[in-house]
This record gives sequence, structure tokens and C-alpha cells, in this order.
Amino acid sequence: MTDAPSSAPNAPAAVTVTAAALPPGALVTVVGGSGFIGRYVVQQLAAAGHRLRVVTRTPETAMFLKPLGGLGQIQLVAGDIRDAASLASAFAGADAGVNLVGILAEGGGRTFAALQAEGAGKAAQAAAQAGARHFVQISAIGADAASAVPYARTKAQGEVAVLAAMPGAAILRPSIVGGPEDQFFNRFASMATLSPVLPVIAGDSRFQPVHVVDVADAVVAALVGGIGGVFELGGPEVLSFRAILQLINRLTARDRVLLEISPFEARLLARLGDVLPFMPMTSDQLAMLQKDNVVAPGARTLAGLGIAATPLAAYLPRQLERYRPKGRFNQAA
Repeated sequence: MTDAPSSAPNAPAAVTVTAAALPPGALVTVVGGSGFIGRYVVQQLAAAGHRLRVVTRTPETAMFLKPLGGLGQIQLVAGDIRDAASLASAFAGADAGVNLVGILAEGGGRTFAALQAEGAGKAAQAAAQAGARHFVQISAIGADAASAVPYARTKAQGEVAVLAAMPGAAILRPSIVGGPEDQFFNRFASMATLSPVLPVIAGDSRFQPVHVVDVADAVVAALVGGIGGVFELGGPEVLSFRAILQLINRLTARDRVLLEISPFEARLLARLGDVLPFMPMTSDQLAMLQKDNVVAPGARTLAGLGIAATPLAAYLPRQLERYRPKGRFNQAA
């Protein structure tokens, strides 16, 4: 395998319409709308003319969402995906729902099972009981009910629970999501500013980064079109992990050594990451890193939702310019 970018497979564009189209002005309840992907989903849904009810555990910390829409268009309500009663209240009168809740590591009483499996089912059940016509669930490429990795296993369990409650729901599975607030490109770019080396762990594993706005647009397309089924969302480039680090090195105008990490060393780092939040990964994340994270052949993709995937060159250089030695004034990258 080469580290050079390659084109992603262009899957068939066929879609399945499972619900009536969502007209402008419809009320959409968004669970987890204050997170990284959520803020873009809220913005795009507001731009499409919908009313938003955003469910968050702490509405006072999500006030930044209000200016993304018109006066009174975005409502913030307190709720928890683990609490069926708060979800029932949040979905009352809603025409459609979106669930974006997910975590990369457990902690603080938040578990993969409670949030990604059981919580997803509770959100879809609340939508169904409220009479919502459509539902979109954000899952992940690699979701697998037979996986030994709790993250991947509970993502798949969440999909099953959602479809049991809302059979016509759209399941969107993104690869690594890139954007200004992401926890992938920013993490390694930040590391490049502090460390003389960048660790290459499972360097041949392939990824297909997708822009966060494309993911948000996919949510809108699925809701507005009443489209159901599973879609795998990836960008136009497929890159190995090693190639991604090389790209980060170049875009941050750093010359960091790419240090190949042995499997034993990787496991040690991951175990440290299980207890130390500043480490680059946990044991679960290591297990996921060792598998390709690309759109499966024949899968329905962004193209099937009428969306042209955004190339890395259109957003990543600008996103990472703050990590250069002279910031945006350093044009060497």
C-alpha cells in the first residue's frame, strides 16, 4: 500500500424514501446538538428554515447556538439521553429528530452502553411516541455488533435500537470527521507543536476523512427528503495514518520525526491513555486505529444524498494554520 492519497469508491446513489418530505418550518429535536458535529447540524437545519429544539445537559453552556438561527428559531432545553422522561418532553410536538450523542472514551459515569446503545434507542422511542415522521442517527464507520471494542459494538447496538423504534430512520456512518473543533487533526497538530516526534501507530491503517459540514448537510438531506437506510460518509481522499501525519507535518510547517511505534509500545501508551486524559489514545481507540476506516464497497454514500464530498485541501490548511510557528503569516506549508 502506498501513502499517497487515493480516490474513494463512488457508490451507487440510490436512496430509499421512507417518510414524507420535511417542509420548512418543521420542528426538529436535536439530541446532542451542542457538540462538535451538532453545532454544524443546528446551523444547517436553521439555514434550511427549520425550528430547532436542542437537547443538552447544560443549556447555559450551549448559548453559542442561538445566533446560528433567527430570533426564537433555536430553543435550548435541558435533557439527558439516559433519561426517558426528559426525552419525551423534548420530543413533544416534534416533526423529526436527530441523535448525535457519542463519546470516544468512558468516564464520569458516561458509558458507551448507556449513551451509544441504550440512549440512542431511548431517543428514537421518544421520537416515535411523539409522532415524529423521521429520524436520523449518527453512527460511525466500523460499527459492528460482533466487535470486541465497546465503542464499535455499542454504535451497532444503537443502530439496531433506533431501527426497532423508527424503521425508516436514516443511519449515517462517518469516517474521521474533520473541522475546526475536531479531536483528530487538532490533536496531532497540537502534538506537533510540543513534541519533536509524532508517533506512528498502525501506520498502514487507512482513513477517509469527511468534512463536518458535509456530515451536517447529509443530516439535512436525509431529513428534508425523508430518506432512510444506511449511508457511509467519507471524503474524496483515502489516506494511511502515516500519510495523515506527514500531511499534518507539512501543513503546520513542522519537521517532526515520524517515530514508528511497535505493537507492544502502542499497547503500553494506550493503557496509560486509559487513565491519563492527555495521552494520544485509549486502548479502545488503539483497537479502532488498527482497522481501516473507509467507506465499504457498494455502500450508499454522500453522493447518494446529493452531496459532493469536500477535499481536504479546501479546509485543512486553513484549519491548521494556527499551529504553524508564525500562525497564518507562515505560508511555508
